[in-house]
Amino acid sequence: MKLKPLYALSLSAALLSSCSKDFIDRPSLSGTTTGNYYNNAEEVRGATSTLYSGLPWRNYESRAQDAIGDVMGGNMFTYTDVEYLNFTVSSASDRIGAAWGAFYKIIGYANVLIKTFEEKKAAGGSATYLDPAIAECHFIRGAIYFYIARTWGAAPIITDPGATALSGNFNIPRYLQTDVLRFALEELKMAEAGLPESDVAGRLTKYSAKGMMSKLYLYTKDYANAKAKAEEVINSGKYTLVQDYMGMFTKMSMNNNSESLFSIQHQLAQDPWGTGNIKNPDRGAGALRTAEADAWEMYVPSLDLLKEYEFGDLRRQWSVMEHGWTNSNWKPQRANMPKYNAFMANGFKYDTLQPVEDGGSLSPTRANITKYFAGPGKSFGGETVLGQNSGNNVVLLRYADILLIYAEATLASSASTNDAKALEALNKVRTRAGLNPKTSFTLDDILHERRVEFAFEGDYWYDIQRQGFAKAKSMIEKQNRGTVTAPTYLTNFTEDKMYLPIPAGEIVQDPELAKDPVPYYK
Repeated sequence: MKLKPLYALSLSAALLSSCSKDFIDRPSLSGTTTGNYYNNAEEVRGATSTLYSGLPWRNYESRAQDAIGDVMGGNMFTYTDVEYLNFTVSSASDRIGAAWGAFYKIIGYANVLIKTFEEKKAAGGSATYLDPAIAECHFIRGAIYFYIARTWGAAPIITDPGATALSGNFNIPRYLQTDVLRFALEELKMAEAGLPESDVAGRLTKYSAKGMMSKLYLYTKDYANAKAKAEEVINSGKYTLVQDYMGMFTKMSMNNNSESLFSIQHQLAQDPWGTGNIKNPDRGAGALRTAEADAWEMYVPSLDLLKEYEFGDLRRQWSVMEHGWTNSNWKPQRANMPKYNAFMANGFKYDTLQPVEDGGSLSPTRANITKYFAGPGKSFGGETVLGQNSGNNVVLLRYADILLIYAEATLASSASTNDAKALEALNKVRTRAGLNPKTSFTLDDILHERRVEFAFEGDYWYDIQRQGFAKAKSMIEKQNRGTVTAPTYLTNFTEDKMYLPIPAGEIVQDPELAKDPVPYYK
């Protein structure tokens, strides 16, 4: 799907102008008004395409998603984001500042588009194409506030940044997490009501909204509604598990496949920065760095995650490179490195015994990440890569999640279940991974399945967090967060670490953010 026409780029440029605080961004609409634009579906969809683009999502999905979702969750080891590894994150952290800014920037986009489209309708614009666009904006706003509520707990809610800016009152409070979650749910309900049953691949539909609602309901332990919404997605028959699991994350040809309900849409480009997927170098094994593809292995699989895989689980080789892992199509070569070139001549071999300068790999955990690594470049047998950029979409919600949500919601608060439909959902995911089906399962079984299924997708920390402090503490303190030479177990996890601190720069500008949260709903 092409979600980046010329107008979308011009809109992006206009929306980048902001007020003094990220969370009250008031994008400019000068030059593009309701009177001279938004006169047909193409123009309106060109505007909403910006909400899917890698450009506004970049500062979240590039590193913040990894640091928060997988380093904190114990799935990744890193020497860079150590504060997320050992839960010493400060309000000055670059990652939380980047994520906060990205999230509230996207909310700013959605806020302005909702108001603009509603004004266009009031002026006689066609609801036929304006209403679905408004629903897209509500989905994005709901999904982002769901991320915000899980990341920071209590947080500001902004729906009209223009009015806030014009009022001159920038003292915006934090609202209770329960209210932020309620607001997110209300947004997703509006999206569900207004989105179409189907659309071109990559565009949101009402089943995208149902799926995200099921995930939110699961987080709040509303098991009945989580199950009902997941079941609606399942019964629609619109989604399937794709057999090429690894290809979902590494092949441009598999963007917007039948498993994807919501993905960030990337285009293979270096300019503007962030248009392409820039996860490639942070995950790629250094042995695969070439003249076409950067690879500096900033994040690697944790030893604890490697221990989590069951024997025979195909997701291990689809997600992780370890000693003996091969790809005969990849034949990286480097100038003036004859030993390296000879070692790689018949295809890439992940080898922890070969000297690193001659093509060996020796990460701190003796493994590297395959997900979202597109390879050494087209000239060397991989996907096209432009330095740090690949063309792979970043998937934020997929059908495997819906199946596991349905299974867990059926289990609900029971110790175990052998419910036939719940087992069918769970075992579809396990069967694709080459594992034997289960005849009953527990919560720990589901958490295990979620961990290995969604490893390196930025989700596991939220699975730990939603268990509550006592279980989260138990889970984290059992994890080996160290290296092959220095096993590390944490003993400092306290309840105040369940959510991240508000970025320091935001508090300086708005001291209300340092105060206790208040109700949003009166």
